[in-house]
Amino acid sequence: MPPKSDSVEGIVLGFVNEQNRPLNSQNVADALQKFNLKKTAVQKALDALADSGQISFKEYGKQKVYIAQQDQFDIPNGEELEEMKKANAKLQEELADQKKAISEVESEVRGLQSNLTLAEIKSKETKLQSEVQEMEEKLDKLRSGVILVKPEDKKIIEDSFAEKVNQWKRRKRMFKELWDTITENSPKDQKEFKEELGLEYDEDVGVNLQSYTDMLASLNKRRKISR
Repeated sequence: MPPKSDSVEGIVLGFVNEQNRPLNSQNVADALQKFNLKKTAVQKALDALADSGQISFKEYGKQKVYIAQQDQFDIPNGEELEEMKKANAKLQEELADQKKAISEVESEVRGLQSNLTLAEIKSKETKLQSEVQEMEEKLDKLRSGVILVKPEDKKIIEDSFAEKVNQWKRRKRMFKELWDTITENSPKDQKEFKEELGLEYDEDVGVNLQSYTDMLASLNKRRKISR
């Protein structure tokens, strides 16, 4: 007599028949954790079902492998198998078509989500119009010859810039003279010696004195013209 479906043996038997493949007690216990069944209870149920002939088993060393009784299943003949293969192939085609349709819909949804709503468009338009107005006001001031920076402030900034560039040039020249003197007769590789001392050149930190020198030359040229 088959066990009740809600008993431990009934749950285990239902799972073994459903899987219809070789299983050990650990496989079954892991799969039936949702029923709060311990491995010992599962093992006991498997052995009881095997003893009653409701499932079969084989021993491999110390391990038992259980499988459902095959005489309970309707085994299809060659013609039925062929029909099943055809049906399966058709279902696979339908599944592929469905996946393609889903992909197209998802792509369309993503495209729609990336578009702005009417309210968002109006808000962005208002913001852009405000920015354009601000820029036009600044442009009008420049066109009208309004001096945005006082001449005395401009001179202070330019003098400070010239002083910093000239100091940079002097210090760079002093360092080169000192470095050439130190390394002239040194057997060490200059690059390794530089890394050992932790020295960094302008190029190592992404700056170029020449670009600032050119700016200073352009500044001096403008000053001469304006005099």
